[in-house]
Amino acid sequence: MESQAQLSPGTPRFDFDSGNLALDFANTAEWHASHEPVEHLPAYADLVAWGAEAGLLAGEQAAGLLAAARRQSAAAGAWLGRAIELREVLYRIFAAAAGEQPAPPEDVDALTAFWRELAQRTRLEVSPGGLGFRLEELPADPLAMLWPVVRAAVDLLASPQLARIGQCADDRGCGWLFIDTTRNRSRRWCSMESCGNRAKAQRHYGRVRAQGA
Repeated sequence: MESQAQLSPGTPRFDFDSGNLALDFANTAEWHASHEPVEHLPAYADLVAWGAEAGLLAGEQAAGLLAAARRQSAAAGAWLGRAIELREVLYRIFAAAAGEQPAPPEDVDALTAFWRELAQRTRLEVSPGGLGFRLEELPADPLAMLWPVVRAAVDLLASPQLARIGQCADDRGCGWLFIDTTRNRSRRWCSMESCGNRAKAQRHYGRVRAQGA
């Protein structure tokens, strides 16, 4: 049954500190590189909540999508399925980039299909700053939160930042993706407070044992 989760602006549920919107979306499954990822988008209402927290959906638009999902529970499941498909495609593409490996061709094809769908919702505009793109706002579009993600992903693939994508090196399979902004690309962890601290403690324990032996 579709979740009836309510949007609570004062209680953030998601992380948005990877350095890129597409990576933020890819990170909506925790322990993504493990055998048992933890799903943070179990229902369409959670996808809407993510879009609202990301600043991609206005309050009225989010409320309208939740109401539509309650009326069309089967359709809401399909909308969520499309979102999860995109997320997994992005995760595999950018995890490959983090490992300096080529992206899986089938995932590139899938992202291309999403990009073509985005192109149908985009128009060129001339402004004082030059030629640009504008995404047409369709309040009733159940996948409205995905199109900025697709645009961010395509822009990242064509950006020098692609070479700075990193992945948490935690051996339990954290798999969190991020843009490494360190000067020598030395970042290894999602954060020092979690996986980094654990690795540090493991190294310390190993040294103590070696000295004892």
